Amino acid sequence: MLAYIDGLQAFEHALEPNRRLDATVAAEHMAVLDKRLAERGGAIFFAEDESGPLGWAVVHEAVDDIYVIEAERRFAYIDELYLIDRARGLGAGGALIRACEDWAKGRGIGIIMIGVLDKNGRAHAIYNAAGYNDYALQLRKYL
Repeated sequence: MLAYIDGLQAFEHALEPNRRLDATVAAEHMAVLDKRLAERGGAIFFAEDESGPLGWAVVHEAVDDIYVIEAERRFAYIDELYLIDRARGLGAGGALIRACEDWAKGRGIGIIMIGVLDKNGRAHAIYNAAGYNDYALQLRKYL
């Protein structure tokens, strides 16, 4: 799991240089994920083939802000989704997304969300093709 976190950090760092690449980021982030899963309920799914591990997905329950109507406040959030290079484009990511969706449906959750970096056009297109629509856009300005 730590290797997947490090892999995602390196992949995203090429798109967004604010991603940490130091030796402790994976363990620190895994501790945060463990806490979220324990507090909110969640699951970790792994993809593999005959040659070994391909990637993972982490999903947990979340509650949206009070200004969202109550019927849509509870949702599932795909917190992590990462595939090793050779697994990209083979359908493993779609299988991980479906596993997260099935987990959410099994808990009676009717909404699922995932985040994507603005510069990660490939992932954005894959998520759109899987039925995910843009919901919100965060803007940033360095001062």
